[in-house]
Amino acid sequence: MAIPALYRLFFLYVEPLSTLVGAIYAHFYPATYLDLTHLPSAPPPGLVPVGTRIVLSQLANMYLAFALSEALVLRSTADLRVWKPFLLVLLVADLGHLYSVKALGLTVYWSPHLWNAIDWGNLGFVYLGATMRTAFLTGLGLSH
Repeated sequence: MAIPALYRLFFLYVEPLSTLVGAIYAHFYPATYLDLTHLPSAPPPGLVPVGTRIVLSQLANMYLAFALSEALVLRSTADLRVWKPFLLVLLVADLGHLYSVKALGLTVYWSPHLWNAIDWGNLGFVYLGATMRTAFLTGLGLSH
């Protein structure tokens, strides 16, 4: 079965590339990443603690693994027996990712007019990814 072009475009290119950008920022620009995540609790410029830099590099590594896994595993087959479980796992990860920002307050979830660049990644883009995964998993646009 051929995977529809919109799904291939999003899951094989758009999402892996955007996730790679998150990895680059988490690893190479930790102060910026922390400032954008929550400025009031971010350390002063140039004073990102070693432990925090390590954790951000580990996060970057996970983002990289996610981006490569999605791009390479899904690119290797059009078999729905691979795509569906893989995307289900990523949907669960989306929910966990959304849950992780709850400390910013519940209004952050529905206040896009207040979002900065990282909020658009942590919320807006995750909403889009979860919506695309849900559509795929429910068979929207797939031939049966």
